[in-house]
Amino acid sequence: MKAGLRERKKMATRQALHEAAVALSIEHGLEKVTVEAIADAAEVSRRTFSNYFASKEEALLYGDELRMRLLVDAVQQRPPAEPPWAALTGAAMDVQHDLGARDPGWVAQVRLVRRHPALAAQQVSTYASLEDELTAAIASRAADSPACAVRARLMTAAFLVAMRVAVQEWLDRPSGTPWRT
Repeated sequence: MKAGLRERKKMATRQALHEAAVALSIEHGLEKVTVEAIADAAEVSRRTFSNYFASKEEALLYGDELRMRLLVDAVQQRPPAEPPWAALTGAAMDVQHDLGARDPGWVAQVRLVRRHPALAAQQVSTYASLEDELTAAIASRAADSPACAVRARLMTAAFLVAMRVAVQEWLDRPSGTPWRT
């Protein structure tokens, strides 16, 4: 179902705020960026910024939320009979393929997260909120029992850690290095 005009405008505003936060943080450093500067760069009011994001860190990491949402959706769209780990890895490869080459803004954002504990904390919060949805998508592929629920949570957590480490390693390699090496 296609989003209506109002929803598309909201998504565009949220994306503009995110892009402004990333660009300003790369250009000036996270410490020097203010919510007001982000709002000005996106040509919205401070109040509008606050309607979309609670902090500059949240605005900067909005892309992570989108990528996690894509992963959750991709897992849910995998064949129902596919085993959980295969669904996770297949979905991750589908998302990576759909996103294409490394986005320089995303690479810079990942490097900012490494240098700033406040961003790392916000990233953990972002991932935690969607980890539950990803766990539910994985749990739906297994028998309904408490042991399966714990197994799904552990599998999801292990997968996300593996993804984080793989992305960090990939980004540390020369530009143009393929995802799979």
